[in-house]
Amino acid sequence: MPSPNTTIGAKRHPEKQKNEAIPQPKRPDWLRVKAPAGELFDETRNLMRDLNLVTVCEEAACPNIGECWSKKHATMMILGSICTRACAFCNIATGRPDLLDPHEPENVAQAVAKLNLKHVVITSVDRDDLEDGGAAHFAQTIAAIRALSPATTIEILTPDFLRKPGAVEIVIEARPDVFNHNMETVPRLYRTIRPGARFDHSLSILAQIKKHDPMIFTKSGIMVGLGESDEEVASIMDDLRGAEVDFMTIGQYLQPTPKHAPVERFVTPNMFSYYEGLGEKKGFLMMASTPLTRSSYHADADFAALRLAREKKLSI
Repeated sequence: MPSPNTTIGAKRHPEKQKNEAIPQPKRPDWLRVKAPAGELFDETRNLMRDLNLVTVCEEAACPNIGECWSKKHATMMILGSICTRACAFCNIATGRPDLLDPHEPENVAQAVAKLNLKHVVITSVDRDDLEDGGAAHFAQTIAAIRALSPATTIEILTPDFLRKPGAVEIVIEARPDVFNHNMETVPRLYRTIRPGARFDHSLSILAQIKKHDPMIFTKSGIMVGLGESDEEVASIMDDLRGAEVDFMTIGQYLQPTPKHAPVERFVTPNMFSYYEGLGEKKGFLMMASTPLTRSSYHADADFAALRLAREKKLSI
């Protein structure tokens, strides 16, 4: 595994207490983006407000919101805006969840139709309070989009449905075009970064999808900069390929607030390119690996490339 130029400011701070501020490395130029603005951006924002919809673009403070919303691409977040988990990397609010909005699936479908989306990504907060973790709500949303926009391809990014028997099957049977469940980080860091989740359980979801319906594209992603090593990044690629995952995303972790996990390193664009080439060698149909890569970033173009890659593979 190459070591030159892989990090900026990588440090360990074992002596620091959990709540003590840790000096952060300076954000490099390649992570700077333009402030969101423009007529199309405003139109997208106003539509979300008019339909009472939540977007992960806003809730997770995504750095790509200006670019995506200016193209009328928005990733809608269902099941409310309050999460039952408190992951160390995530900016979404934690607390007592919202009541489910019975009109949300139809409102999401209306937004997809009004934005004339060819491809849409639907995600959610964790809802450990619900018997099925919100799986039926995902299925209803998929059905509502299909009814209004039958030509639109649908990508979902779900929580892990931990301890919710039968939940994954409910979503699979709704037949999304892409089923994404992010691993987020390497196994060693789960206890501190993703304490409410279990690595093996998340990996088993991805394997289960392929066993149930091999034609659904599966996707997963991680963030780097949380303290993982390059060797661990390569190892999780092997884990995902073992579960027959088609598409992997890798992006730079950015600390949302001082209360969240610190950035341990800024990975260079060259190293992201290395990860991409390594993933392709390991057999992923598609790799997206850049500092600003996020699960739904350029998802429409990526889906078209993913489908083409499968067609080429099947024709060999």
